[in-house]
Amino acid sequence: MGVVLVLLAGGGWAAAYAAAGDSLPRDASIGGVDVGGMSPGEAEDALRAGLDDRVRGPIRVSLDGRTAKVDPAEAGLAVDLAASVEAAGSSRPWNPADLWQHFTGGDDVEPVVTVDEKALDATVADLTEGLGTDPVDASVAFEDGRVVVTPAEPGRGLEPDATRDALVAAYLGEGRADLDITTLQPDIDDSDAAEAVESFADPAVSGPVTLRVGSASVQLLPAQFSSALALEPRDGELVPTVDAERLAPLVDDATAGDGAPVDARIELVDGKPRIIKAKPGVAFKPAGVADAFLEAVTEREGERVAEVEGTVEQPEFTTQDARELGVREEVSEFTTYFPYADYRNVNIGRAAEIVDGTLLKPGDVFSLNDIVGERTVENGFTTGTIISDGIFVQDLGGGVSQMATTTFNAMFYAGLEDIEHKPHSVYIDRYPVGREATVAFGSVDLRFRNDTEHGVLIEARLTPSTPSSQGVLTVRMFSTKVWDIEDVTSERYAYVSPGTRTLDTPDCVPNTGYSGFQVDVTRIFKRPGSDEVVKREKFHTDYIASDTVICVPPGSAG
Repeated sequence: MGVVLVLLAGGGWAAAYAAAGDSLPRDASIGGVDVGGMSPGEAEDALRAGLDDRVRGPIRVSLDGRTAKVDPAEAGLAVDLAASVEAAGSSRPWNPADLWQHFTGGDDVEPVVTVDEKALDATVADLTEGLGTDPVDASVAFEDGRVVVTPAEPGRGLEPDATRDALVAAYLGEGRADLDITTLQPDIDDSDAAEAVESFADPAVSGPVTLRVGSASVQLLPAQFSSALALEPRDGELVPTVDAERLAPLVDDATAGDGAPVDARIELVDGKPRIIKAKPGVAFKPAGVADAFLEAVTEREGERVAEVEGTVEQPEFTTQDARELGVREEVSEFTTYFPYADYRNVNIGRAAEIVDGTLLKPGDVFSLNDIVGERTVENGFTTGTIISDGIFVQDLGGGVSQMATTTFNAMFYAGLEDIEHKPHSVYIDRYPVGREATVAFGSVDLRFRNDTEHGVLIEARLTPSTPSSQGVLTVRMFSTKVWDIEDVTSERYAYVSPGTRTLDTPDCVPNTGYSGFQVDVTRIFKRPGSDEVVKREKFHTDYIASDTVICVPPGSAG
């Protein structure tokens, strides 16, 4: 001590500073453990030994009439030896007053305790199991465009800060902590929820939001977009968020998304033509949509518009184009029937499926062969009976002429322009005489032109035949009515008697012959509601006789 006084009084500060070194103050102690004058390393060793009994022993806890033991290590409690030694004054003093205190004094400081919060929370949960309930935050949700508020509910349990302090104090103290169950307040209370409703939720569902991506515009209603909105609790507040993964599909529904643009189309809904709107092809980043939407969703009416970065490709056939076609009403309908045969159900049904929904714009030409395609197994067709050279034979696509005849008659009564049709070579009595058509891929086609100023939508529907009932095929055409069509059919004339053939080919189909004849059908055009004939069109048909066919074993015909 005297040496220090001499050094300081004589101006020997440097010597005193050197003498102090890294040692702790003379009378320093930590939690009652004497560490005065020790180096940091020595002090840590002394502190470890001095606190050993206290840090290893369990903490006895009393809570709501029951007791428990808490292992400090499992509760995440530990002494930071280095920090405790530093707090006791292990740093080298530099001014004379500090040097004087170093050599002449020192304090008793509390050990520095570290807490693993997750481990402590788990310990508290174990202690309160069955004794308390967690508080429930107030929440604000969106359902079908409406705001739904759930009030906050207080809980019962251990108050975190007080419990932490009590366990830490007992950890290095008497080893005993008396804890009390108390009311726990939620982080988000009703006032927080009310503020979130006023500032965000109510404005958000007050009206539609328009998203603009380039030249494309998409309007979303609250009932559509509300499921993508949320108010999430963060640091005691409800923070607005938008789920980009939910919002982006809403934009995709109104556009073609990242794909090619989708043309408008006309479909029958409940038997009436309805326009299915076109969709532009729009490429955008979902996160960009969400950010722009969040900015716009709380704006006032008229300003709820979000500009989104992206690229747009417009469809070739727009919704307006579809409206201008004037496909409004049924203008013709024709039905034919056919006897039971599985191949007819397959082939006629497949042809009807392909033709159904065909839309002819003004000037378009309908080609059954082009639309239906080649009658192959790969295209969904099977082998059936056809007419070739006046007799019945087996070939792929047998029965498709039923589709040709029914479509021809629907075209006939719609008043469209006949370009190409060929009646069957022999008359088939389930078809209207003089008003029927056959087809053969690559050689014989049914073609007609939409020579009106309106679009024509074709519907084809099949009711399959059964062993006890006929099949039914109906073709309807929808447009704006231009003509009232009447027809006049002449008497049959110029009859030709059938011959007889004996065939020994493997595909021979026996037949009872009947006569051929000629007939004329006249199509009469009148304006709707008028009796004045505008024009007449004559269809002449020359049916050959259907020969009697006798089938004999292959190779026996001579």
